[in-house]
Parts: sequence; C-alpha cells; structure tokens
Amino acid sequence: MRISRIYHPDTLHSDQELELTPDACNHVANVLRAKVGQPVVLFNGDGNEYSGEFIDVSKRKVLVQIDAKLSMNLESPLPIHLGQGVSRGDRMDLVFQKSVELGVTEITPLITERCGVKLDEQRWQKKHAQWQKIIIAACEQCGRNVLPTLHMPTDFQNWINQSTQALRLTLHPRADKSFRHINIGNHGVRLLIGPEGGFSDQELYQTEQGGYQTVQLGPRTLRTETAAITAISALQAIYGDL
Repeated sequence: MRISRIYHPDTLHSDQELELTPDACNHVANVLRAKVGQPVVLFNGDGNEYSGEFIDVSKRKVLVQIDAKLSMNLESPLPIHLGQGVSRGDRMDLVFQKSVELGVTEITPLITERCGVKLDEQRWQKKHAQWQKIIIAACEQCGRNVLPTLHMPTDFQNWINQSTQALRLTLHPRADKSFRHINIGNHGVRLLIGPEGGFSDQELYQTEQGGYQTVQLGPRTLRTETAAITAISALQAIYGDL
C-alpha cells in the first residue's frame, strides 16, 4: 500500500496530535478515502518528514498522530532558479509540476512582451496561490520535503536587473552551444525561458546586456513547456543528480 504524503504548513514534531488543513482534509477524506489506522507521512518544508497515522477521518476533520521525525534529503546539489515566461492555458501548471519533480529550487513567472496573460494585481495573487498548490502537490507526489520558492510574477526587466552570482542562461534555438559546453561554477543556474511566442529581439538584447549566455536544446524548436522540462532535465543529468 502506498503511504500518503501530506503537506502541513505548521510546526511538526514527534508525539504530536494535529488537525489537517481544510484542503488536506478534503483530499484525505474525499479523494484518498483514507481510513483510521492507515499510515501517513507529513512534511512542512523544513527538510524532514514526519511519520504517523490517521486517528480520525471525516469529511470535516482529519486528525493525525505523529510518532517519528525522519531526516530525508532529496534536494539536488544543483540550485536552479527558473524564470518562466507566463503562457496561457495549462502550460504554466505543467511547467510548475514537472520542474518541481525535477528538483528546481526557485521559480519566478515572468511577464514578457509576448505574454498572452493580462491580469490585475488581485488576479495575479490568485494565480500565485493556485500555482503554490500545484507546487505543494508535486512535492507530495515526488517525495521532496523542501518546497521550492515561488516568487510573485515579475516584469521581465526586473528579473534581468536582479543581482545574482548564479550562471545566467537563456534558451535560444539558434544558440551556438549546448549545456555540455558551459561551465556551471559553484553558485547554481538562473535559467530563462520565454513564453509561447518566444522573446522579442529587444528582450534578447537585454539578456545579453545582463550577462545571460544563450544555449540551445538541439536543432528543433520546442514548445515553452517542453523547453522548461527538457532544459532542467539536461542540467540535472549533466551537473545535478539525474
């Protein structure tokens, strides 16, 4: 039987009885259909996981008894901060889910010239909350005990101007080098990927002025969500833990 992993935002410790959040309660009771006595693992992002069992399961309340704290480090040795151009539909959801599974450390949604999503501040806040839930679910599924940092959507120029010691990379189908031909260094990677229509010429010029190197993923032009997943996979395979 597969043991369920549940995120809980509060402090956790051994020999603790606690009530799950409403979202987690709904998932446990109505989706997992868990029963009293079944084992469960909780995590809160502190790098540990906490084993226990369900001691009360109803549609309105789920109680867990924690019995042990376990140190489980599944984080990649390669820090990757993904700057992803915001795209329409469920493309962003897929990027968030798969990049978390592949070990990305931070994610910043970027508002670019060709961004097809126009929202006011309140709706961006709702989007951010939705994406945060996707990140939590991905961590529950893949076994990570540390939540990647999800930054608020930011303007492309703000991202370029941010100070960093990480290696700065921009995906471009006509770049003259691949991931095998770069020197990662000791400070991780800041990976920049455009939306569906790619970056404008002006934005590409700005990345060059900001110290970003262009790299390619082969001769084919990939969709934005495919590019993100492939790029992170390649970086992890060559320099990380795949």
